[in-house]
Amino acid sequence: MSESDQEKEYRFCRQTRVIQTHHVFPFDANSHGTLFGGRLMSLIDDCAAISGERFGRTSNVTASVDTLNFIKPLPAGHSVCIDTFVSGAGKTSMEVFTKVIGENLRTGERYLAATCFLTFVALPDEEGQKVDLPTIKPETTEEVFICGGYEARRQKRQENLSFQKELHQHITIDIPWG
Repeated sequence: MSESDQEKEYRFCRQTRVIQTHHVFPFDANSHGTLFGGRLMSLIDDCAAISGERFGRTSNVTASVDTLNFIKPLPAGHSVCIDTFVSGAGKTSMEVFTKVIGENLRTGERYLAATCFLTFVALPDEEGQKVDLPTIKPETTEEVFICGGYEARRQKRQENLSFQKELHQHITIDIPWG
């Protein structure tokens, strides 16, 4: 660890943790009677953005949803618990990990329904200065494992970013029916 890393401000994962629990209502469900994926994505983005703001103490924007793994459906009548924390950070970008836990409220059975990694970018402060994000420090076994994979995931995102830039140059925005 370099001297500058040792002097850099840090926050513990628990300081960035956000937990939201919601009912899965019939109006949130798709034609299969389970939580609509887009609704889950909205809940995840909201919760993760709060984790990012707690971490950087600044506004941020969603840069990407790196992976969203739907593991088990969330039926109407169950609850959905979104649990997020910052799992890695660079100078102005941060990764937020999300786990989604479902619960059958009648039986008490809990299950892992989804996991997700998102990337957020900290916006400049009121004076237009870039924000220098702190370092994240994991404490629990789960946090240590998840944060331990941050650099590898970050490298994959960087490689994908090059591909995305090339892809965008080949995408047309012409009206297809005109």
